Amino acid sequence: MTPNSNVERHERSPMSNPSTSSRTFFWQRLYAPGHDVCRLLRIAEGWSLSGTAVFRDGKRIYDLSYQVVVDEQWRTTRATVSGHRDAHEIDLHIRPAGKKTGRLGEESIQLPTECTDLDLGFTPATNLIAIRRLRLKVGEAAEAPAAWLSLPSMRLKILPQTYRRIGARIYAYEAPTVGYRGRLEVSSVGAVVSYPRLFKAVD
Repeated sequence: MTPNSNVERHERSPMSNPSTSSRTFFWQRLYAPGHDVCRLLRIAEGWSLSGTAVFRDGKRIYDLSYQVVVDEQWRTTRATVSGHRDAHEIDLHIRPAGKKTGRLGEESIQLPTECTDLDLGFTPATNLIAIRRLRLKVGEAAEAPAAWLSLPSMRLKILPQTYRRIGARIYAYEAPTVGYRGRLEVSSVGAVVSYPRLFKAVD
């Protein structure tokens, strides 16, 4: 695809049309049984990305609900992940570094200071956040190290990532420390449509 004036308007004012203030996405996991449904919603402070993923990872079975809230610049302000890994209950509350965490008894985690983005490793939903925050033009590239929630530890690790926009809706993506490289195809709002070998959107 080639860049055009419509794409440029979208980049300057993402999702400014009220009719696009809410979107729902549904993905199939390609490397193991599983599905994920997610909703992007405009809220007063910015955007909310919330969903549920149900999947098998090795011998473990997960059901995880998540919410990531970002500000107007698509910077993560808070996130939650709750559900189960087999019979083990999960209830995580994540905040940027330096911000007070949740209530007594909650398992609270802070993002590393060098990471603006949170990457939930079990869903393609959070790639949308980095794509929207970077606002790359075709031909541009940027490094975007993320705080990656890994399985099965459910702990944050720093994940080096690079995005290069090579088409209106195509990004060359690389995460070298986990050995992944692929061409991500995204929708008009930046949600992943095709994540080679990992996920694909379901109509």
